[in-house]
Amino acid sequence: MAGGAICCCAMARPTARCWGEAGQRPAGRMPVVARCESSSQPDPEPLLVQAARGQSVARPPAWMMRQAGRYMAAYRKLADKHPSFRKRSEETDLIVEISLQPWKAFMPDGVIIFSDILTPLPAIGVEFEIDDAKGPIISDPVVSVERASQLHSIDLSRLEFVGDSLRTLRREVGNGAAVLGFVGAPWTLATYLIEGRSTRTYKKIKGMCYENPELLESILDHLANAIGDYLVFQIQSGAQCVQIFDSWGGQLTPVQWDRWSKPYICKMIRTVKDKCPGVPIVLYANGNGGLLERMSDTGAHVIGLDWTVDMLDGRKRLGDSVAVQGNVDPCVLFGPEWSITEAVVDVVRKAGNKGHILNLGHGVLVGTPEESVAHFFQTARSLSLDKLGSLSAQFAAAAAS
Repeated sequence: MAGGAICCCAMARPTARCWGEAGQRPAGRMPVVARCESSSQPDPEPLLVQAARGQSVARPPAWMMRQAGRYMAAYRKLADKHPSFRKRSEETDLIVEISLQPWKAFMPDGVIIFSDILTPLPAIGVEFEIDDAKGPIISDPVVSVERASQLHSIDLSRLEFVGDSLRTLRREVGNGAAVLGFVGAPWTLATYLIEGRSTRTYKKIKGMCYENPELLESILDHLANAIGDYLVFQIQSGAQCVQIFDSWGGQLTPVQWDRWSKPYICKMIRTVKDKCPGVPIVLYANGNGGLLERMSDTGAHVIGLDWTVDMLDGRKRLGDSVAVQGNVDPCVLFGPEWSITEAVVDVVRKAGNKGHILNLGHGVLVGTPEESVAHFFQTARSLSLDKLGSLSAQFAAAAAS
């Protein structure tokens, strides 16, 4: 709860509907001009930002989740020199260098800051470590009222390296691409706070849903307040578009997602819209095939589809009030160039000529050939949305060359 330590007093159960207080559904399209007190927008705005607003663009803007990482030889070389992930993701010079590696190699339309969804946790009173074999470890999980009371409002002074990195990326990239920030959704972050590590079963947090719902509600509410403020901080530091990752939202049933994830995502989005209206917000949940309609009225401007959803079906289910992002199968990048071209063209054609950001349906996989990533972006740049009906012909010509 913003402004003080978390408590576990009785609170009204959040509703799944995320509309305005008057009960009106917010418009999916955004105002043309984005404003935030400490940030200025370039003119013209990056292609990705325009597409996120549903504006007409000449070609589909493209970036990749996890586009900076171990599939790149340059990253592996740097990681050998700096083996600590925490150091690589919490020192400004390294963050900027890693974030720019794919930009320099492939020229994507989005440059996302190299960071982690757990990065802000120490700033609210939750320390963590990264074990190379086990992943993130929280030695003092938040599983009691006493422990929850030790959480505090977010101390943004402990995250200045994030702000400095975003400002530097804006200077380095200029108008050539959109600088992207990101956070984890409250439910996803709570899985780590409560389980203490990565899990395949989510027994502890799901058990808390039934055994101590008031405690879980207070934890989620605290996270929504803190991470909402962190999103605003990223935007004020230079992020032109932000993405919320509900990485483990797909582990909930749709009804559970309505209860335990959606209301807190909505709260974060309202915070951003109140303080930085006009900045595009992307919402992605892994395994979201059963959640699309529920995601569409969270207030997010763009819904990311994972690779298990057919883009045409996703478009029909979401309607035209929101833009979409995705959703090429990451494993396609292990195939020949013609198969990558075919997959990109199929997604772009089904997404239509407006309101689409090309991406994978998940992050780039370790071992993905860099040549395949380069071909993905080259294909995206070669397409013309003005000639959407002839994309099949464009694919045939590219495959034959």
